[in-house]
Amino acid sequence: MKKKSAVLVLLIINIAVISTLPDNGLPDQADSSAGNDLRTVVEGGNRFALELYQRLSRSEGNLFFSPMSIDTALAMTYPGAAGSTAAQISSVLGLPPSGEKSTAGFSALLSQLNHPRSFNDQTAYDLIVANALWGQEGYPFKPEYISLLSTGYGAVFKDTDFRESEAARKDINDWVAEKTRDKIKDLVPPGILNALTRLVLVNAIYFKSNWQNRFEENGTKKEPFHLSAGDPVDVPMMRQQHRFGYMENSDLQMIELPYTWNDLSMLVLLPGKADDLASLEAKLSTENLASWQRLLSTRLVELLLPKFTFTSEFRLSDPLKEIGMIDAFDPEKADFSGIADGRERIFISDVLHKAFVAVDEKGTEAAAATAVVIARSSMPEPEEPVTFRADHPFIFLIRQNQTGIILFIGRVVNPLL
Repeated sequence: MKKKSAVLVLLIINIAVISTLPDNGLPDQADSSAGNDLRTVVEGGNRFALELYQRLSRSEGNLFFSPMSIDTALAMTYPGAAGSTAAQISSVLGLPPSGEKSTAGFSALLSQLNHPRSFNDQTAYDLIVANALWGQEGYPFKPEYISLLSTGYGAVFKDTDFRESEAARKDINDWVAEKTRDKIKDLVPPGILNALTRLVLVNAIYFKSNWQNRFEENGTKKEPFHLSAGDPVDVPMMRQQHRFGYMENSDLQMIELPYTWNDLSMLVLLPGKADDLASLEAKLSTENLASWQRLLSTRLVELLLPKFTFTSEFRLSDPLKEIGMIDAFDPEKADFSGIADGRERIFISDVLHKAFVAVDEKGTEAAAATAVVIARSSMPEPEEPVTFRADHPFIFLIRQNQTGIILFIGRVVNPLL
């Protein structure tokens, strides 16, 4: 009788609250091996982010996910993969040529992300990237694999018995709730885990920050938001006038909104018309994004941005197969021989993703407002502001400035949904 394959499950959980990240480039570390590995991980991760966005954007409605989280969870399988399985994972994620170098790159990246700047014991923002493994007790996992994930990804290994699937599910969900400050509860639905499950890899991201230049709550008014089709809807529209990084061309307007201390920022990409979102999405690539960012210049902007809060959930097996990660999901072809001694074949049965985002007026102290006054006062004549009115569907992404990694990306089709 043919032996059933065991199951490797990836659960990817992210949460962003009041989103935004600055852009800029990678740290100048090209002279070191670690710097090269970090650069490769970031560049590969950003390319993966936009390729996955192209697949997920085929669905309708609002969209939000963390490519960084998905990238990290999948990368944790790479040191345990071999043959064409490893080659496909490396190609899709743009990883360095070996599991060890990939782990070194992610280790450097995670170290930077998990250590935000602080002043008087107060951090500038909250950003937590956490990894954990739940492994079937008594299963012959290779110590070198578990050790590599522990030292490189900070992944805590937890023994569990998946034959008691409800107890295992509760343990994972409780860990997720803790890491995401109770923003995501009961993530793992019944039926995902069973007696064939051998390993669950979980990544959770939590982000919360104030705007560097806050919106005044009394400036928020109901204004029309023009949907791609149908009548406009009235939404709470935030408003402020300030100096921001700004560019425009025949296809779009783009603005950069920094968070506290300018470590993180949000890029908002607004197509020319309400029905041009699909056209802009088709042009979204790492090359075009870099080109648009190079055109950003500081301008006085009359900014109108809607408040929005929503959650997105995905099962990512099919989109990942489309991009080229095929063998990892095939019980007959998957080769994860580096994870455990080979008494049975293991494969990825599912990749689950859930992300939450909330954007509102909250900001930081008025230091950035002072910069506006200084900038204005240095000009011989009042500057006429350009208008950035996000009153129709737009794309937004959150990046960390020092590395340039895209942590979150999404689109707003209807702020009320």
